[in-house]
Amino acid sequence: MKRALITGITGQDGAYLAKFLLDKEYKVFGTYRRLSTPNFWRLQYLGIFEQIELLPVDLLDSYSIIESIKLAKPDEIYNLGAMSFVGASFEQPLASAEITGLGVVKFLEAIRNIAPDVKFYQASTSEMFGDNHFPEQSEETPFDPSSPYAAAKLYAHSMVKIYRKGYGLFACNGILFNHESPLRGLEFVTRKITNGVAKITLGLEDCIELGNIDARRDWGYAPEYVEAMWLMMQQEVPDDYVIATNETHTIKEFLETAFNIVGLDWKKYIKIDERFMRPVDVHYLKGDYQKSLTGLGWEPKTRFSDLAGIMLNSDLERWRKWSHGEHFPWDAWNYPNEKKILSRKLKLDR
Repeated sequence: MKRALITGITGQDGAYLAKFLLDKEYKVFGTYRRLSTPNFWRLQYLGIFEQIELLPVDLLDSYSIIESIKLAKPDEIYNLGAMSFVGASFEQPLASAEITGLGVVKFLEAIRNIAPDVKFYQASTSEMFGDNHFPEQSEETPFDPSSPYAAAKLYAHSMVKIYRKGYGLFACNGILFNHESPLRGLEFVTRKITNGVAKITLGLEDCIELGNIDARRDWGYAPEYVEAMWLMMQQEVPDDYVIATNETHTIKEFLETAFNIVGLDWKKYIKIDERFMRPVDVHYLKGDYQKSLTGLGWEPKTRFSDLAGIMLNSDLERWRKWSHGEHFPWDAWNYPNEKKILSRKLKLDR
């Protein structure tokens, strides 16, 4: 039986990857940050919580990383742990650099010293391309990060390549473009929209406040993207791959699609609030996944037109159940009101 260690197992990708690997009869270990109230709702929602061996690990603590490798004895390590919300990286740039960037080097050093045969997957990101001027982004497109998050990810991405070439480690980068699902966090715009549309439809909310709705992204379906991660780790030679749909759409298009499903005019329910604008934004992303198609046999199955429906129908179902008194693992019912969260970008009403 193969053994896998997943950092960030409590997030969207970690939970889906854990389920995927369990279905392939892996023994799955997952790391999590020790908090007063751990957040395992996604693992519980997928019905796999009891099948995961959990290890408390701090990506800033080399000792805890080494201990996790010794305890799990993994064949494969999937590093999905990071401060993954781009907007938050402007609020905490140092923490973003240390966790998202240096945390990866600590893992690579641990593997090099105590487990050099372990395969390592690093979750890179399309945000590394920044506000580029290329019609499509591939593995050969120059990087130009536009946020502290993207800069930290690029550092980690580069270190993976250095350790692969310099020390012969099986280490690969998955350059994943945006990928969404019903398990996406509410801080991400797609889930913020579908959750908001569901609440508006059921009379629980009257508007959604957003920032830049003209930004264009390449959106795919997260459960399909974790399969690509696994495929990268099954290759004879480690390499880096773009995972995307080769389609690009604006946030406005996502809004229109979601509101059309419930027969509402999105313009009546959207407020643009400058508080949600990033200091520097990426305006256009469209991934070229040809290398993944050729090298991995991977291609996306779920297209943009279906993605909003999958997410919205899930949010509608959950809010209906909650309104009728049903309780189940879920994040939206107690998510804090964003107006009450102060940050350096917000100007307080006087």
